[in-house]
Amino acid sequence: MHPVLAVLGVFLLSAAAPPDAGEAPGPRMFERLKTLAGEWEGTFEWSQGRTGSGTLRVSYYLTGGGSALVENLVMGGVPTMTTVYHLDGADLRMTHYCAARNQPRLRAVRFDEAQGSAEFTLVDVTGVGPKNPGHVQGFFVRLLDSDRLNLRFTFGGGSGPGGVENILVRRVRQG
Repeated sequence: MHPVLAVLGVFLLSAAAPPDAGEAPGPRMFERLKTLAGEWEGTFEWSQGRTGSGTLRVSYYLTGGGSALVENLVMGGVPTMTTVYHLDGADLRMTHYCAARNQPRLRAVRFDEAQGSAEFTLVDVTGVGPKNPGHVQGFFVRLLDSDRLNLRFTFGGGSGPGGVENILVRRVRQG
């Protein structure tokens, strides 16, 4: 092989190689989220246009050979919403299967690794229609410590009031 072609080939291979996933905040946060596997319980409270509060349980488990984390929010003994967290390259993503009967997809855009938090913004949403125009537009997660967690859903998009659902839970069983 001609020496110039060999050097060009090495350059193209190194240019096409993705950066080490461990260097990016998305994969590091996903690794932290995977430690949530188990059972949790706590409270939710609505604000900013909506009212209501109550208790809930949350379960987390890994699927897809550890490539996805499933979160089930259970209210009154009934699973009401499911979120699946996963990586898309170095991007941390989530799809939320909402009680509003639609499926917002979000991407993490801000990380505070010292605080153990990530903020997600809406990429797109499927399943929105005249009977269910409202949907999650933003999401925030913060691992307060190994056994306490804060989730915050920002809801809007419909003609009715938006709102923020703040969830505080504590671990009751390791996964």
